[in-house]
Amino acid sequence: MLKSIGFYKGMNLGGWFSQCDYSEDRLNNFIKESDFEKIASWGLDHVRIPIDYNILENEDLSYKEDGFERIEKALKYAEKYALNVVIDLHKTAGFSFDFGENESGFFENKKYQERFYRLWEEIAKRFGKYPDRVAFELLNEVTEQHFIDMWNEISYQCIRRIRTYAPDTLILVGSYWNNSPEAVKDLAKPFDDKVIYNFHCYAPLKFTHQGAYWTKEIVPEERYNFDELDITEEFFEALFLPAIEKAKSCGIEIYCGEYGVIDKASPEDTLKWFRVINSVFEKYGIARAAWNYKQMDFGLSDCRMDAVRDELISYL
Repeated sequence: MLKSIGFYKGMNLGGWFSQCDYSEDRLNNFIKESDFEKIASWGLDHVRIPIDYNILENEDLSYKEDGFERIEKALKYAEKYALNVVIDLHKTAGFSFDFGENESGFFENKKYQERFYRLWEEIAKRFGKYPDRVAFELLNEVTEQHFIDMWNEISYQCIRRIRTYAPDTLILVGSYWNNSPEAVKDLAKPFDDKVIYNFHCYAPLKFTHQGAYWTKEIVPEERYNFDELDITEEFFEALFLPAIEKAKSCGIEIYCGEYGVIDKASPEDTLKWFRVINSVFEKYGIARAAWNYKQMDFGLSDCRMDAVRDELISYL
């Protein structure tokens, strides 16, 4: 289904409305119409746009019209170039996948949860009228396993409230361990047949995140070549199997909302990784969106990728 309706091969626009300094220059100029045109020229059918809650919401719980206007403008660019859009709430009040963001308490605090519901209701009121070209992703990368029961309840209640305003919109829901494919098995039964299970893949992390300074799981000084690691189709098949089986048992599809390789790896090794993971995506019909279009340590449009990009985009 996702292939036939234009949510099959996508690109993340990370760093535009999320994980940034929120300056007017950033919000207005980091991504432009020409970038949508380029992404479409790569043969992709959609973009995933990460958005932090403070782009859309003031601390007094009023809404920022300029934030919603920016989304509307992005949707117009996307429509012009026949691209669909996933609106991804990358950070909400009280929770961020990045511990450095100092957002906490969401899963224990009913007030934070109500803010989350109300924000999604507002998004649904404004963009639920585009069910053929806009999908919603409730929250980026739930972190800890012990959040899962609370998250299942919160996501259910949120979807119930969204459906008042957006009855036909696709909704993506991911699980713990930062949207790990292994954790999809613990997601609750889908609210309805328009819910899609979502996972991310940066495996093996020591390759895709080599040199990363923001995670304790990586020794920044260590470097790895693709050929010295056992990164095979069988590796990814085993990794994805729990998610594939869970989705199949529920009669729904799965979507890989992020996957990519850090710019510390060589462009040639990055190409090899994309080639292997793409073969598994295609074998199982898994929809996806690569991380990331530009900069953010993973940029596929960055000049360093010029020599391999023509071949690499065939593996997106």
